[in-house]
Amino acid sequence: MSTQQLPPSIGVLGGLGPYAGLDLVHKIFDCCPAHRDQDHLPVMLYSFPNEIPPRVEFLLGSSPTNPGHAMGDIMVRLAQAGATVIGMPCNTAHSAPMLDVALERLKRSGFTGRFIHMITATAEYLRKTFPQARRIGVLCTQGAYASQVFTQHFQPAGLEVIYPDEAGRDALQHAISDPDFGIKAFSQPVTAQARAAIEAQAESLRSRQADVILLGCTELPLALEGKDFRGIPLVDPTRILARCLVEAFAPHVVCSDGK
Repeated sequence: MSTQQLPPSIGVLGGLGPYAGLDLVHKIFDCCPAHRDQDHLPVMLYSFPNEIPPRVEFLLGSSPTNPGHAMGDIMVRLAQAGATVIGMPCNTAHSAPMLDVALERLKRSGFTGRFIHMITATAEYLRKTFPQARRIGVLCTQGAYASQVFTQHFQPAGLEVIYPDEAGRDALQHAISDPDFGIKAFSQPVTAQARAAIEAQAESLRSRQADVILLGCTELPLALEGKDFRGIPLVDPTRILARCLVEAFAPHVVCSDGK
């Protein structure tokens, strides 16, 4: 595969869900200290949600089709179109059973650029930004909980991961994906029912002495905004991924704090 004649760009694997891809692109733009159109970095968003099977269902064993194959195919298309740095705004999709398959497809295509791993980047950010933090409260999908993707990448950094209890995780999953009120169905604006469920689980983590609360599903920042939740730092991995993509693609750019 050759991309020498194509202009390089940041590649975003979207569709996981669709608004999460838009959110990442928005945060990439916010990160760049641009004063005119031409100051922004080139970004490609490939959003093909119809091609990617459900991630949570696969991780929970209720779907036999591994989404990693489709994820890898779309990454290859991004690379063929000129992407030299690729990011994927979906925490659940970083679970090894899917991501390993996707990255193997990308490697076989001859891609020589970089894939930025959102969760390892988040672990490094937490270690540097909150050096005293040890207990990280994670709000995430049932799929990410089942795969223990956060624990896998946070424990080596000396971070303890705490989750809502079983009932709380179920309530959170409904707040994300319930077709009648969840964020995936109603994101502009988020429904009061979904917002209340998410806030309740954030409060449960705060009451258990979480040092930091992590928005471990890329839809959650649509419901919980700002930099803290009732005095506890609130961390958005999508914003971290945006900064890492910009720094990898254009090391000369000094990222702003965003909005």
